[in-house]
Amino acid sequence: MKIFVPNESATGETRVALVPGVLRRLILPGIEVLIESHAGVLSAHNDDAYSAAGATIVFADEWTNADVVLTVGMPSESQIRQMRSGAVLAGLLSPHRNIPLIAIAAQCGIIALALEYLPRITRAQAMDALSSQANIAGYKSVIIAAEHSPRIFPMLMTAAGTIQPAKTLIIGAGVAGLQAIATARRLGALVSAYDVRPAVKEQVQSLGAKFVELPLETASAQDAGGYARELSPEQQQKQRDLMARVVIDSDVVITTAAIPGKPAPKLIPDDVVARMHRGAVIVDLAAESGGNCQSTEPGRIIEKNGVTIVGLTNVAGTAPFHASQMYANNLVNLMKLILTADAGLKIDPADEIIAGILLCQGGGIVHPRIKEVQNHA
Repeated sequence: MKIFVPNESATGETRVALVPGVLRRLILPGIEVLIESHAGVLSAHNDDAYSAAGATIVFADEWTNADVVLTVGMPSESQIRQMRSGAVLAGLLSPHRNIPLIAIAAQCGIIALALEYLPRITRAQAMDALSSQANIAGYKSVIIAAEHSPRIFPMLMTAAGTIQPAKTLIIGAGVAGLQAIATARRLGALVSAYDVRPAVKEQVQSLGAKFVELPLETASAQDAGGYARELSPEQQQKQRDLMARVVIDSDVVITTAAIPGKPAPKLIPDDVVARMHRGAVIVDLAAESGGNCQSTEPGRIIEKNGVTIVGLTNVAGTAPFHASQMYANNLVNLMKLILTADAGLKIDPADEIIAGILLCQGGGIVHPRIKEVQNHA
């Protein structure tokens, strides 16, 4: 069996699907791991390190010959069309944004597995790439905010006077938000956090942050999988109005609120940004799905009314060495699930994990979410 890791096709992608220290777990009898030359360079992994780990470096595309292709993001149309029927494509494929490419993959007979759709069950935790990358993004969001802020984060009591700690607000207390809270606290900031799910209050407080409580009815704001559920338009407007005064009083705001498969909710309108003080920083971790801040420009860092708004769409990719290491472990754990003892593949739709991530198989789209989007297109 040939497992192929290509150079990523997306502009600006610095991560790689497998790293030398992790791919050793795949070097088993009957399995050959092929790494496209320079695939790991941007994440600080050179070809020699891959060779030493047991991989074969290839200098031409191996899409046609591969049994499995492991990627970070969705490949291009031309790359998908090169894959042979029955081959497996696994990665963070952004299904809702790539419906046409998924349809092409189905037509080509490819078995596509999207890690975004992993069910939140104990067995799947070691494969949870969204969480591993969100951990990195939450950490880096605070570092990025500190770089752009004219203030330092900790309180300092010096002969030259006392410096007050930076007031930092984290919106959304999922994996990224909790890591942002922990990082901001380690830097000495005064941290507050808000989430529509009342259940996370204890987690926020355990990290030393204040939980911002807004008088909203949000008992149904979490779905069965633990993800945030979209609020009604009336609830969203009330949420924005109540949150405005907390945002305006903050030196740093980090937003992480996202609804799977939908545009990010707009929580910070332009009029609130206009009332923030000069030098304030907003790091919008939801920029890839449109942003929580109305002024966010995905992929850009801008200044508006003296407020810096960071709209980077691949924050995990700003720490590519460790982001790739964590992601590679997620992928290898997935491969262990589908590899058979004789170096074959078993894609079992009866398995809860496979059922959750399987987009297409046997020449057709099989995932109910993608079918629903197609039917309403």
